[in-house]
Amino acid sequence: MHSLITQFEQAGQGQVFRFFDELDDSGKEKLLAQAGTIDLEEVGTLVQEHVLGDSHASVNLDGLEPAPYIALPNNEASATEWHRAFEAGAEAIRWGRVAAFTVAGGQGTRLGYDGPKGTYPVTPLTRKSLFQVFAEKIMRSGERFGVTIPWFILTSEINNVATVAAFEENDYFGLPKDSVHFIVQGLVPAVDLQGKILLSEKGRIAMTPDGHGGSLRALARSGAVDTMKSHGVDIISYFQVDNPIVQCVDPAFVGFHVLGQSELSSKMVPKAYALEKVGHFCTQDGVTKVIEYSDMPESMQEESDADGGIRFKAGSVAIHIFDRDFIARAGGDSSETKLPFHRANKKIPYVDADGSVASPDEPNGVKFEMFVFDALPLAKNPVIIEAARGDDFSPVKNAEGIDSPQSCKEDQLRMFTRWLNAAGVEIKTDDSGLPPFTFEISHRFAADEKDFVERWNGLSSKPEIKEGTIID
Repeated sequence: MHSLITQFEQAGQGQVFRFFDELDDSGKEKLLAQAGTIDLEEVGTLVQEHVLGDSHASVNLDGLEPAPYIALPNNEASATEWHRAFEAGAEAIRWGRVAAFTVAGGQGTRLGYDGPKGTYPVTPLTRKSLFQVFAEKIMRSGERFGVTIPWFILTSEINNVATVAAFEENDYFGLPKDSVHFIVQGLVPAVDLQGKILLSEKGRIAMTPDGHGGSLRALARSGAVDTMKSHGVDIISYFQVDNPIVQCVDPAFVGFHVLGQSELSSKMVPKAYALEKVGHFCTQDGVTKVIEYSDMPESMQEESDADGGIRFKAGSVAIHIFDRDFIARAGGDSSETKLPFHRANKKIPYVDADGSVASPDEPNGVKFEMFVFDALPLAKNPVIIEAARGDDFSPVKNAEGIDSPQSCKEDQLRMFTRWLNAAGVEIKTDDSGLPPFTFEISHRFAADEKDFVERWNGLSSKPEIKEGTIID
């Protein structure tokens, strides 16, 4: 008997090879290869803690307070603080210390789109993809500070081939090929409600992504952290693929991270309303953490502060900066800094005892995933800064309504209009700030408002802003 099969049997997971003798030689090799990637000790611990143990314990909210944060500038003193941060961040970027990191393992299924989410078209006129938008922002930031900024992209087993192909077909969207690094997200086996590893086919284990928190583990295990070190990169700007208006490389944010000697810095956006479905930046016993909306009672979410505003208003929108060496620790195997796994009950198609594939109507199994914000309590000197929602957060998640392609298109138009207003160009808008026509500012021209104003003022001949104008 193969030694790996023996190991699975000794771990109480011998059912994985129940149909092994029915497979052809190729099928046997593939199943053994897949099984060889599984950490049986880790699976055993996850099963004991999250399946057989009390995995539904409520989150302790005793002594929870809103986390302090650095507010956007609103007076001369705070403007000076933000200028100092910008200069410190600009210097770090110029020295080649900063890399961009995008979590892009998803498909566009919820948008009715067949393909990696990063290839979904989002800009108002030219219909550039999410990947192209980010590439142009990263390229422009590099030009602005005289450096090539590396870009690390986390893909998944389901979209890696298509993602790499999209970059190759588009000549890496103008970026140097050797500056773009692809990493495949890790997988963990799904188990049934008794903790037994499920099969998706007779010769295939049901594997699921290990969550956005697994991105840190992927960076460490893939050798990306070593690549960063060899290039002198020690500041990693983290953002998710569905948010096209995010500032991929924000000098002020980098600067606050550097000046604060932080291992993990985060942007917060004030909640639009009390029950908005975002995590909350909080402190508890001197530790900074994120409490998910699902773990905080609505009554607590609706609490008011002394000024009558939302007390727990600092919303987490998955925009972070990581210290490289912290990623190495948090993505490693040390129990002191290892991110915890969470349990998610799911409907998981599986092969039953008779060898037939069953598609359950109710949750029949458990997926294990890590959350990136769980790194916050492990980090030294965490820094949280305020971001304006309109300049940093308009995700494309749903086909219609909130966080949809239409709402994102309108938010981009509002942002472009504010940039022009800041440069002295008056454009009439409705009460929401939306202009009456569609135009577009390419991020090859400017990465953010400050950059746009400087570049616009430097134009000898300025285009008329009207329907169909593209500033490139």
